[in-house]
Amino acid sequence: MRKIPLSVLELATVVEGGDSASAIMRTVEVAQHADSLGFKRIWMAEHHNIKHIASSATSVLIGHIAGKTQQIRVGSGGIMLPNHSPLIIAEQFGTLESIYPGRIDLGLGRAPGTDQATAMALRRNNMDTPFSFPSDIRQLQSYFSKGNSSAKVRAFPGEGLEIPLWILGSSTDSAYLAASMGLPYAFASHFAPQQFRTAIDIYRKNFTPSMQLESPYVMACVNVIAADTDEEAEFLMSSLLTLFVGIITNTRSPLRPPGPLPANFQIPDVQKLVRNMLSCTFTGNHETLHKNLSAFIAETVIDELMVSTNIYDSAAKLKSFSILNEAMNPG
Repeated sequence: MRKIPLSVLELATVVEGGDSASAIMRTVEVAQHADSLGFKRIWMAEHHNIKHIASSATSVLIGHIAGKTQQIRVGSGGIMLPNHSPLIIAEQFGTLESIYPGRIDLGLGRAPGTDQATAMALRRNNMDTPFSFPSDIRQLQSYFSKGNSSAKVRAFPGEGLEIPLWILGSSTDSAYLAASMGLPYAFASHFAPQQFRTAIDIYRKNFTPSMQLESPYVMACVNVIAADTDEEAEFLMSSLLTLFVGIITNTRSPLRPPGPLPANFQIPDVQKLVRNMLSCTFTGNHETLHKNLSAFIAETVIDELMVSTNIYDSAAKLKSFSILNEAMNPG
């Protein structure tokens, strides 16, 4: 098996009986555990107006997590750039990089991370900002550049700092953009796997080297639920299935304990949609994960694997990361 780096995606998801404070505490525990296991990075995702996700102030959370860990890289998966001024993001991440040098990543997405009404509130009714996504990225790069020293508008802290930029994607549009800009590409196959293989093929075939990156670099995010037995892992996965049923049917709730699936999961269209969205999900014990993830890595030739692990019980969640690490780093 080709050994590749392992990383973690966290949304600071609120579990049933918990709140935002406890969700952030759980995220700290995950980050510290991943750090101790030698995982390469942990990213937080920007979402808004979602009651049971506590990662809306993504830059603030990144700073908190970086301050509670030692070596693991900490970043955004991602910052939804159309929601923000590039200058503000340059200053925020310049500040983070100044405090935690060599440990900060800036993953950038085009989607709002929320509903249309909230997007309008974030963007102050300027709903054309997604169309300026490529130019906003170039503006962000200029703020980080030493060559911006003669400009009228400069980012302090930020200017002259080497903060890796990533393009996040869930469709082929992002693949073309990441390729043309010569940036690493992170695909959200944990919830949008349909165009994953097509997108990374487009990215590799169209990649143009840049000052940041000489050759294509693909990271895939997948769902992983690991346990001592395949049966236990399948049982734990019921929390993830229930979570996605809530997303699809607009009946969102905190992450629930594993158990019987909601009645509307039995609706054929709902079940099919959930299964399709979660087709890049890997469950099982050490041996099962080793076999199935090795095959996935060999087929897709990805350079890095990021995992999203929605497990209700904190101890079981941390154990899942340990089992994954053992499965992918045998010996």
